[in-house]
Amino acid sequence: MEFNPTLNMEINGEKFTYRLFEALEKISETWSQREAAKSLEISHAVLNRRIRDAENKLGFKLVYTTGAGSGLTPPALSILEKYQQYQKMLQERTKPVICGGPISTGLIDVLSHHYGLKTIIISTDDLSAIEMAEKGLVDVLLLDDPVHAFMHDLDFTPIARDNLVLVSGSDEQPESIQKLNGKKFIEIPYSAQRLAWNTLDQLRIDYEIVELCNSPQNALKMAKDNNDLSTFLNSSFTSGIVPGSNLLAEDTMHIISMVLWNPNNQMEDFLEFITGRGQEIIERWGFKRID
Repeated sequence: MEFNPTLNMEINGEKFTYRLFEALEKISETWSQREAAKSLEISHAVLNRRIRDAENKLGFKLVYTTGAGSGLTPPALSILEKYQQYQKMLQERTKPVICGGPISTGLIDVLSHHYGLKTIIISTDDLSAIEMAEKGLVDVLLLDDPVHAFMHDLDFTPIARDNLVLVSGSDEQPESIQKLNGKKFIEIPYSAQRLAWNTLDQLRIDYEIVELCNSPQNALKMAKDNNDLSTFLNSSFTSGIVPGSNLLAEDTMHIISMVLWNPNNQMEDFLEFITGRGQEIIERWGFKRID
């Protein structure tokens, strides 16, 4: 079966079918209403009526005519550009789009290379990744924090385990959790750091979040450049780069998960590779196996 999705749009409260936008597209290409009608296999009169009806609803001109032919007005060009942008989103992707948190996308980049899969990988926070998936822009969803999978009732597969380590600008590592009283922290929103903050709250540790940062790379740099700042980062991320304290390792152990948003044979085979032979690669990159 072959599928050719079409797009209708609402402009200024008025609804228009794809036929109007196809007409504008053909006029833009041919600079002739007659040639556009011929290409669309409709009469010149039908094309003219289609354009006039739309102009009456919108209250402005879409097509202008000169001795050299017909063209689109600036508003019509703007409408056509938006239509073409949305139309591209409906086309089948030649490469799977994988989107997720910075930790899981870094891991999947390595795994896809070993598997021989060419992908488009987008690194963002978990909630933004879920939003993109819900809009149909993603084939595979990755989550750094499993709580988001439970909150959105997603059918996920664990692919690795990880824990958080304490990183700071000071060379001295705290000997106990109580030593974190009075500490100032950098938070990465929507990340697995949630586990660290929950643990400190349960133990009634008096700490303060004074900085927000969207990436572990920047959080690490901020912490190392300031002796008064600390943060919690994934052990897989800091391994071999900077020393970190495993003070909350057990309390912050969590899974990295994968959701096949648009499943197909290739992606299902890739997931089988990850949960099988790929576990050795996962372990080499500082994560813990799920098996």
